[in-house]
Amino acid sequence: MTEPKRNFALGAYLTGSATNGEAWRAPNEDVDADIEFARYRDYVSLLERGRFDSIFLYDNVLPIADTRAVADSPGLPRWDTFTLLAALAVTSRHIGLIGTASTSFNEPYNLARRVGSLDRLSGGRAGWNVVTATGGGENFNLPHHLDHADRYERAHEFVDVVTGLWDSVAPAAFLRDKQSGRWLDPSLVRPLNHKGRFFSVAGPLNAPPPVQRRPVLAQAGASGPGRELAARIGEIIYTAEYDPTAGRAYRADILERAAAYGRGEANLRILPGLAPFVGESDAEAREKFENYLRYLDHGESLRGLSSYASLGIDLSAWPAGRPIELGDVAETNSHKSRQSLIVDWIRRDRPTPREVLRRFTRGGHRIIVGTAREIVDDMEGWYRTGASDGFNIMFTSAPDGIGDFVRLVAPELQRRGLLRTEYVGRTLRENLGLPDPVTL
Repeated sequence: MTEPKRNFALGAYLTGSATNGEAWRAPNEDVDADIEFARYRDYVSLLERGRFDSIFLYDNVLPIADTRAVADSPGLPRWDTFTLLAALAVTSRHIGLIGTASTSFNEPYNLARRVGSLDRLSGGRAGWNVVTATGGGENFNLPHHLDHADRYERAHEFVDVVTGLWDSVAPAAFLRDKQSGRWLDPSLVRPLNHKGRFFSVAGPLNAPPPVQRRPVLAQAGASGPGRELAARIGEIIYTAEYDPTAGRAYRADILERAAAYGRGEANLRILPGLAPFVGESDAEAREKFENYLRYLDHGESLRGLSSYASLGIDLSAWPAGRPIELGDVAETNSHKSRQSLIVDWIRRDRPTPREVLRRFTRGGHRIIVGTAREIVDDMEGWYRTGASDGFNIMFTSAPDGIGDFVRLVAPELQRRGLLRTEYVGRTLRENLGLPDPVTL
């Protein structure tokens, strides 16, 4: 295999809630990370030891019409994403800090200040995961969710305003000259004066200038409009592909779309989600996986996947050993790509509900079970054949799952020359090998 010129990127997904594993009833699983900051502090310390590029915090603002729906799920208590990241910025030294914020339920000026301030506070390690949100309008004075196409049109404009605000004051503008009494050079301050369909924003931004000039933008585009947004603005792109052939097709499509915006392979890192169970032997790894299944609430997980992928049926009500049969599935207004991925797999492989749980997490990400060598064989194959630029690791338990990966998988990645042994830069952009988009 030829040696890829792009950096291998390694991200970690954290929920921002009380637990980071789906089998939260397992004996060693943390269930108080929503009220004990030390949990997240220690997770990040472990991940830095494993030389991860970044952590990515999920978030949502969905209403809960029936509280019985969350009676058995730990998803309700959740940190405010950027509050938690701000705390982690001062307890960590190297890892990138990527927070999710919706373009549907925020304002560009406030978000530009929040992310820019985090970048300064962390010394240049901030990132923003750009989402349009799959729902939640009922919490923001909206009777229903925005239409899919309108959400993406708003997202394009939203990002333009945020990046314009980050560019509105050059770092060199601040003279701070006590002798002359000159605080800044007004020629290096540019009011934005943006007027568009969704936003009217004057600027300039009155926040500390980001260290990276522009914090890293992440996106998870997989529907048609989502891919277009990812190709135009995404620098880290999260996906849920479970087949390397599909991964290569996805990556090729994103690169073809990105070329229309003057962007190429150097500008983006595509990271499929991967949920590993690793052991020092194959038997140990299988034992960990079976233990996970033992403590997993099968009904809750199947209901969650059914809802997340908008399957139109509740898989928890389907006979456990009977192949799933799907009729016509109405196109969703939320996770269009995840719906397509799961529906296509079910129709092709006709799995039973038990097989679904052995293949995917509740969020539809691929599960892999094996030794460090077997898991890295898989990861390296995807990377070197152009199916991915690295992976976003979806830990199935914490702290044990994080510790297992750092202790076993990270050293194997380093032995093969995929993962660094030391951080190479001080900013997230430098560690990812991403160019400064302002100077392109």
